[in-house]
Formats: sequence, structure tokens, C-alpha cells
Amino acid sequence: MSEKKVIATIPRTATEEIQVQLSEYKGKKFLDLRIFYTTDAGATWLPTKKGVAIYPEHLEELKEAIELAQKELE
Repeated sequence: MSEKKVIATIPRTATEEIQVQLSEYKGKKFLDLRIFYTTDAGATWLPTKKGVAIYPEHLEELKEAIELAQKELE
């Protein structure tokens, strides 16, 4: 597996955050949205099983859904 590249972190609680990463598995690149947690005041962040992989062919659909949600929530 290739190295993961964190492109954003979104705070969730004092001990959880969502990490947005570019990842690769078995030669297939994808966007990984995953909840990470800490038990040492943020010195170390560990991944949970809670997350979702978005493959490049679905990024436009995700973008459109986020834009729609943003309009609805404003």
C-alpha cells in the first residue's frame, strides 16, 4: 500500500476528527474519509473502522451532493 496523504482534518469532538486522505490500495487510488481518535490529547491519532472510500469515478457525484447540501443548509 502506498503512503497516505492527509489533505484535510475536520474536528468532530475533543477526541475525534475526520481525516480526508488520498490513499491507494492494490494500485487503486481513492479518497478516504475516516474518523480518527486520540487518547493522549492529540499527540497520536488512530483510525477507526468508521469511514468511507470514494473512488475517482464518483468524486463528481460527491461534489454535487455536497454543493446541494450546502445550498439547502444556508
